[in-house]
Amino acid sequence: MSDLHLTRPTAAVPVTQPKRPRVRVQPREVLAIAWRSIRANVMRSVLTTIGVVIGVAAVVALTSIGAGVTARITNSIASLGTNLLTVQSGSAGFHPGLVRSAPTQTVTVGDAEAIVALNDVRAAGIAPVAQTSTQVKAGANNLNATVLGTWASYAEVRNSQPETGTFFSTLDVDNRNRVAVIGSDVASELFAGRAAVGATLQIKGVSYEVVGVLPDKGNSFGSSNGSVLIPLSTYLQRVHRDSLLGTSTLSAIYVEATSPDTIDGLQSQLTQLIAGRHGTLSPSEYDFRIQNQTDSLESLNSVTRTLTLFLGAIAGISLLVGGIGIMNIMLVSVTERTREIGVRKALGAKPRHILAQFLTESIVLSVGGGVLGVALGLAIALLIVPHFGITAVPSMGSALMAFGFAVTVGVFFGYYPARRAAALDPVASLRYE
Repeated sequence: MSDLHLTRPTAAVPVTQPKRPRVRVQPREVLAIAWRSIRANVMRSVLTTIGVVIGVAAVVALTSIGAGVTARITNSIASLGTNLLTVQSGSAGFHPGLVRSAPTQTVTVGDAEAIVALNDVRAAGIAPVAQTSTQVKAGANNLNATVLGTWASYAEVRNSQPETGTFFSTLDVDNRNRVAVIGSDVASELFAGRAAVGATLQIKGVSYEVVGVLPDKGNSFGSSNGSVLIPLSTYLQRVHRDSLLGTSTLSAIYVEATSPDTIDGLQSQLTQLIAGRHGTLSPSEYDFRIQNQTDSLESLNSVTRTLTLFLGAIAGISLLVGGIGIMNIMLVSVTERTREIGVRKALGAKPRHILAQFLTESIVLSVGGGVLGVALGLAIALLIVPHFGITAVPSMGSALMAFGFAVTVGVFFGYYPARRAAALDPVASLRYE
């Protein structure tokens, strides 16, 4: 019997599969491919971005116009005097079965004199005003103007220093002199082609010497262009013809505070003073109101800001429409390039590469539309809008916001077509006709 030679079986050697080379796509290559695709269909790409261009331009232009209106209102009110309080008669009431009654004038010259008697350090100036609308003549020319009776302090309180000539003095008020300071529109209408200072004009048949002409303040809120200012004592004697100076009613009393820090304390003190003089004990009984110019300015600015946001939101709708246009075109592009997608996947492209390519195309379209839209919006705001008498104030913040929204729209509406392209089956894509 022969010896058996036993051998230990050897383990099977595993067969290693060759590693598939890892495909790396550089961002620059992705961008180049996307740009070539966009250039291959220039007209379609331009039409795709029109919605984004219009949306961004509308947002930039409308927000610039809103900012310009806000700035104009702010400057107009500030030009009439800073830190200003306005004392006026109470608002009109309602009567059953009747329309709203005319407001009863309750603020008097006596109230203005009582404010002066306070000698409060918070008040930098006080200027009572009585006014009416009447015809003013100079030779053969005439117009309907607003005639104001006031004190000499009006020039400081309402920031109304004459451009030519001087404002009338306290002595003119004390002596009831017949002198006048006129607005720029009154000067151009009555004294066209000749100097107004030193000339005379007639109010209700009484002659007045023009001693000053106010600067042109445009058609802004509270503009004095169409006004004629005369001493209050002269106004009450010859225009209003009140018999008792102290009880004569006024349209308003303007009180300027020394600083913004003292305006609230001054307003409280004036309220107590006039309430005591009028015998009103509670705010519900007040027959007057004191308006803080700072509060009025803030209210107006709040309204304009709200309108600006509203207009910007409406313009932003067109950006959404532009985004939908981008998504539709990208879906069409995915369908047209199905075989291309199949070839790229067969050569080793990953779904993320396909996703990056189509998403990059969408972003490039939205970024290009955003840049063109910002440029168009600024051109409208700075070159076209001023021809309509509107001052636009472009804002870097609104331009960046509109541009950022355009890019967001491109990413949001471009993701679905890109995701759809990335999910295509490579075999089915190669067979697609």
